Parts: sequence; structure tokens; C-alpha cells
Amino acid sequence: MIELSKNEKIIICIILVIIISVIGYYIYVNINNNELYIEEDDSYIEENHNDVDNETSVNKSEETIIIHIAGCVENEGVYEIKKDSRISDAIDIAGGLTSDANIKSINLAQKLNDGQKIYIPNINEDIEEYTGDDTNLFEYNELININTATQTQLETLPGIGPSTADKIIQYRKENGNFKNIEDIKNVSGIGDSKYENIKDKICV
Repeated sequence: MIELSKNEKIIICIILVIIISVIGYYIYVNINNNELYIEEDDSYIEENHNDVDNETSVNKSEETIIIHIAGCVENEGVYEIKKDSRISDAIDIAGGLTSDANIKSINLAQKLNDGQKIYIPNINEDIEEYTGDDTNLFEYNELININTATQTQLETLPGIGPSTADKIIQYRKENGNFKNIEDIKNVSGIGDSKYENIKDKICV
């Protein structure tokens, strides 16, 4: 067995210390670099998350509604359209008006509601001009909703004159909406006979 002198042992110890120090430094540098990469990845994930949130906000601002447009437009049908669109937008999305369309009675600036039906009459149809918010005008030739119909619309029903139409409106104000169409018989002046004449032309 080789015996080392005291100086040789000291030199070997110094070399070992140097080797261990180098290895320790290498490990320390790698650990710090890995932590830096992790921090960068977290920052990247957070940025992407913010981008997703921003895209979600944009999508929410572009909510859509479903409307039905019929009558004198090129392509009648049900369409999905941006929220807060107007009747003029619905006409555009349906391909525009036909040559016999009559829009004198239509408020083209009126905003649309989800589920609304818009009817564009032709020049031979006589509809009183209307510029309010009641959408029933645009459901022309459809059932008359006795909960929302105007006096003029109610008077289009068989046997319903100005006086009875006014009573229907007063009844709504005092008692709330009709629960079903038969409740209209609670209005003074509307009996079984008159109800039979209008029951197929009304809804709630």
C-alpha cells in the first residue's frame, strides 16, 4: 500500500474541495435557471389567461338574438342578428325589400327584441302608421295578443268597437294581464257569442 506524505495528502484534500465546490456551483446555477424558466412560464400562462378573458369580454359584447322576418322581403325566415340591431338591419339581413313592399307604416329605427317577428306589408295592405314600441304591428295577420294590443288593433277583431276595446284596456290596467283567452269574457260587453267570434283570432 502506498503511503502518502503529509504534503500530498494536503494537495489531494485541496483538489477534492475544489471539485466539490465546482459541482456545488454547477448545481446551484441549474436550480436558479430552472426557477427562472418557471417564473417565465407562469408569466406566459397569466398573459394567455388575460387574453382569454379579453376574448370572452368581446364575445359577450357581441351577443345575438333570434328574429323572424316575413312579408315583402327577398328572403323570409328566422335569422340570428346582433343584439341592439334595428328593423332596418333585419331587412338587410333578409336580402332587402321586394318591389311591392310598403314601409310607410314601419319604424325602421325601432330596436329588435329576441323572438320578435317583423312583418313587412305590401302596397295593397292598409296598416295604420305606427312608431311606438309595441311589436304586435309587425305581427300583422297573426293572432292579436290581448295583453299588449293597442286600441286600434283590438278594434280589428269582429264585434269589438271603440267602447269595448277601451274596456279591454281598462280591464288590463285594473286587473293585470289576462291569464288565458277565455278571461276576456270577464270584460263587460263580451259574452259567449262575441267570444266565439274572436277566440280564433286572439292569444295571450
